[in-house]
Amino acid sequence: MSLILLTVLGFIAFFVSVFGAFLVMASDSCGSTDCNNGLIAFGVLAAMGLPWVVLVAAAVVAIVLIVKRRISFWVPLAASPLVVGSWFVGAAIASAGVPTG
Repeated sequence: MSLILLTVLGFIAFFVSVFGAFLVMASDSCGSTDCNNGLIAFGVLAAMGLPWVVLVAAAVVAIVLIVKRRISFWVPLAASPLVVGSWFVGAAIASAGVPTG
């Protein structure tokens, strides 16, 4: 069960990472205003990279629990909101680089 849930978590991380690439469109409104392109780029990279970091950490924890013969199905279930939440962290960082008004 844990391996199936980790596989599903991998698909979720992939799709969240693809949606993170679309955050580059946050700079579309930067025609005549001063945007912080470095901050936007960091937000895009965070939204694309953090889901994979969470996936690897969840896989390591689940494998350690499986080796110790403990219940591990909860690890991918607990990591899935973190994977989705990592996109929102990246989106918040990218949107901080775009001035309002």
